[in-house]
Amino acid sequence: MAHTPAPWCDNPSPIVRQARPHERGSQTWQRRQDRPVERRCRDVWFHRPDKQGRRGQRDGRLTVTQPVEETSSPERRPQKTAVIREPRHVPLAHVVRGDIVEGVHHGSVVVLSADGGVAFQAGDIEAAFYPCSALKPVQVVGMLRAGLSLDDELLALAVASHSGEERHLVGVQGILDFAGLAEADLRNAPDWPCDPAVREAWVRCGRGLSRLAQNGSGTHAAMLVTAQARGWPLDDYLDSGHPLQQSIAEAVEDLTGERIARVTVDECGAPLFSVSLEGLTRAVAQIASADPGTEEAAVSNAIRNHPEMASGSWRDVARLMRAVPGLLANDGFEGIQVAALPDGRAVGVKIADGGDRALMPVVAAALALCGVDRGVLTEFASRPVLSGMTMVGSLRAAGALTSDFSAVPPAPEEKGQPREHRPHAHRTEQIRRQRR
Repeated sequence: MAHTPAPWCDNPSPIVRQARPHERGSQTWQRRQDRPVERRCRDVWFHRPDKQGRRGQRDGRLTVTQPVEETSSPERRPQKTAVIREPRHVPLAHVVRGDIVEGVHHGSVVVLSADGGVAFQAGDIEAAFYPCSALKPVQVVGMLRAGLSLDDELLALAVASHSGEERHLVGVQGILDFAGLAEADLRNAPDWPCDPAVREAWVRCGRGLSRLAQNGSGTHAAMLVTAQARGWPLDDYLDSGHPLQQSIAEAVEDLTGERIARVTVDECGAPLFSVSLEGLTRAVAQIASADPGTEEAAVSNAIRNHPEMASGSWRDVARLMRAVPGLLANDGFEGIQVAALPDGRAVGVKIADGGDRALMPVVAAALALCGVDRGVLTEFASRPVLSGMTMVGSLRAAGALTSDFSAVPPAPEEKGQPREHRPHAHRTEQIRRQRR
């Protein structure tokens, strides 16, 4: 099926910009509306569309709206675009064994103040990059604007790159069941569960690759439900010209304040849009600080209320959200993490080598610059360097972040447990390595 051109093309589609005036700090984007737009219809239940795309039999639990399509023009799009260049990363973390630095992790970090201004930066926060799963909160905002609404728990799953635990599989299947869909309707790449323990149990049971177990299945299920609710075709919902993906792209440009510089395909098969680290962090800050009743607030509430559903029981972002009240955090492959507080303060981190080993110490240091209590961040501020069962060094923030976080001591060693069973030790790194 032929679709209208995507909004990042020279001839953008006229149907998918949600015209929402808003202001973030020193940058203001005012988008006018040619006619009123139906924002959200409360207490409307999910109706399975008939063959003509009209409302059919009433279903339960999922609620959707039928937004009025609006027009947009190129001049209403953001004028700023992330810079296409090799990122100018700087040292952010040191691996210290004994008293010698034996490893250095480079990257970039940005800290935004509550008024949206850049309070701190190191490295290259303007270079274009692909945010991978860290963009999912923005993608889900785009789906909500297109007509999707899930309860908090399932909405958190739509945002997740989940670990493949039983709760995640049941939740994804539930989204599909209530919409009258099946796993076969998903178009994400089949995979194993990404949590090592879950994956091992999965293989021992003789189970193979599965679209349901793939970490982005919740997002894909939500995409399908959104497309079905609007009467859009399901078979090609991952096509970059599909109205669903256009709606998501519009949300990306709206919340980041940047034009999409490049488009590629993520590991799961969905279109992936490039932005800058500053743009991504600004988008998450807007979601975390959104007014009640908005689509952005629905996403932030879901993630905060169900951090394990939005990630996994062993995941660093879930532990971080439990430790810091009100924090919204999300990560992505290739060493990416964003976190934001309800007042709009936010941090964004990109580790140059794509690994996660240095991610949490750098994020903790950046959050300290936001004013988060250092005592709360202590367990995240360093990772142990081990020789067998003995701690002989640590990995901690360095470079531009050192002087601002020197008060946080290394995390204490957890003695008496085999290394592979120490809670949370290098857990996320194990997941990422097995995913590759």
